[in-house]
Amino acid sequence: MQPHDALREHDNMPTLPSDLSQKLANAVDKMPAFPKSVEKILELTRDVNCTPKDIVQVIDKDPVVTVKILKVVNSAYYSLPRQITSVNHAVVYLGFNTIKNLALSIAAIGIMPKRNAAGFDVDQYLLHSLSTAGIARKLAMQLGDTDPMDCFIAGLLHDFGKVVFAQFLPQEFRQALVLCQSDGSSLHEALRKIAGVDHAVVGGMLVEKWRFAPDLISTISHQYNTDQLDTGLFACVFTANQISKQLGFGFGGNPYIHPLPDKVMQRMGGTLEDIIAASDTWNAAFEDAKSFAKI
Repeated sequence: MQPHDALREHDNMPTLPSDLSQKLANAVDKMPAFPKSVEKILELTRDVNCTPKDIVQVIDKDPVVTVKILKVVNSAYYSLPRQITSVNHAVVYLGFNTIKNLALSIAAIGIMPKRNAAGFDVDQYLLHSLSTAGIARKLAMQLGDTDPMDCFIAGLLHDFGKVVFAQFLPQEFRQALVLCQSDGSSLHEALRKIAGVDHAVVGGMLVEKWRFAPDLISTISHQYNTDQLDTGLFACVFTANQISKQLGFGFGGNPYIHPLPDKVMQRMGGTLEDIIAASDTWNAAFEDAKSFAKI
């Protein structure tokens, strides 16, 4: 098996030994696949001729995904004025992209392991990821030039490489967690020291396997190579991740808060402290995350 593109494109990473590349590729390949309906949704969304009706027909054939989408849509997260009783109705109210990304979010949460040999707290990780997703969505709505639901799904998946590590490389991950929590360093630096590679690269490999869009793959795999990207998607997800950590919304195993890079500050209109102070909606994003995690 050839090393995944995410490894080759991670410009600031050292060239990885072939045995490490193979080990990572094997770990990623062990991650569960999405349900067939969600695989079909991803396939359809790459087709320029795909219509909302095509997506609705796929979701309607999967009762588990249908029920969960309707639960989310009718929850306080969206606070819609009336009860939504069908996926078609949900598309009319919330739009094609929102429903597509809801299906992807539900699928991603559904394949997360409940336990792992690394002792990584998956519940706290999920709260952190959902908080980051919700904040990234809010930031994108403020920016106006970036799709909010694309930011939501990128925020949800930004740290999924940690799940791969916890499940399939637990010894290295546990050592890295202990190191970064003892000295306050960044988890990605601890992983590079101990495993030779960080969770961003592994997360990029995973979303590439799942065949997400290139900009989402880049946002995840380059999240610590902050001079590599200058996009609204990257700026929203990077900023949301730091806000979520700064305010203690869940815990993804990493206590280190990164200052915003210059390009991100230019896009977002200030420092991390400025952005946090400019809004009182962050706690609401955490409450939304807690309600979403229960569904």
